[in-house]
Amino acid sequence: MSKITDPDNQVIAISTCNVGVGPGGSTSMLARVAIVDYRGQVVFDTFVAPTSPTEVADYRSASTGIKPEDLQHAPSFVAVQAQVAHIIQNRILVGHSLWNDLSVLGIPHPAVNTRDVALYQPFRNALRVQGAGPNQTIGLKTLMWHFMRRRCGDQYIDPLENARAAMDLYRSGSQEWEVAVNGSQWPCALPPSTFSRCYT
Repeated sequence: MSKITDPDNQVIAISTCNVGVGPGGSTSMLARVAIVDYRGQVVFDTFVAPTSPTEVADYRSASTGIKPEDLQHAPSFVAVQAQVAHIIQNRILVGHSLWNDLSVLGIPHPAVNTRDVALYQPFRNALRVQGAGPNQTIGLKTLMWHFMRRRCGDQYIDPLENARAAMDLYRSGSQEWEVAVNGSQWPCALPPSTFSRCYT
């Protein structure tokens, strides 16, 4: 990716929300995806129809707020996947634990074009808890409260709120972040190796 010269068009943030399928609803299936631009304006926000409604074992309503009727007339996964792939192509993608979003979407993205606030080393260093491992992921709520003094996700997992929160965190450190990237000093920890397929 070339140097960011036009963040309003080059940088977007994404977040997803899932329902559970399979035994006990333990496997995640995409139920909603939100994408915002550099200023937090909505680029894309939609529920996603399950590939088979009878597959959904757990709507995870207590944490997601999603009800069966929300997904009834939603666009198909294939349609949403194609739209998201088109939107994020050749763009810097901001998020929190992006591997979770990319994995459930089934879309890989160039690692060099990701800006994951969960992996950004200055954030991790500032919040290092004694005894915590180097690969510990700090939650978005914790990052937002520590660096923005703002609460998020108090009621439900809201992909729109989370995408905006990730973008705000990125913007707060974007200057230093991009100086490091442009100086060939990657300022982030590596994502879990089990999700390497999510990155190209």
